[in-house]
Amino acid sequence: MMTAVDAKALFQQATEVAVSAYAPYSGFGVGAALLAKSGQVYVAVNVENAAYASTICAERAAVAAAVAAGERNFKAIAIAAANGSPISPCGACRQVLSEFGVSIDVVTTGLDGLRTESLEFLLPRPFHL
Repeated sequence: MMTAVDAKALFQQATEVAVSAYAPYSGFGVGAALLAKSGQVYVAVNVENAAYASTICAERAAVAAAVAAGERNFKAIAIAAANGSPISPCGACRQVLSEFGVSIDVVTTGLDGLRTESLEFLLPRPFHL
């Protein structure tokens, strides 16, 4: 598990980028900060589309950016809503993250403040081929 200080710093990066989200349909901007084991952080936002199924979540956008840069090993991801609402990754994002291992820490906020949970806790039985 990440230290509280590290989790807070990663969550801050997700919060800062969330305001750049493109969310004209839902009005719910999301930012993600993905920490690779190399120490590099990849930030991304959700990008909505009029054909709603074409929307991409911030978490999957961050994974795509990291993979494009050659990363395959991740330590943690922080997810923040631009409006400060409690948030958790959707099932599709949990599954995509699990492709790279279930030991990834997921930093989110809830009604009780900042929390860190393992991906394995959030997705106990991921699909694998």
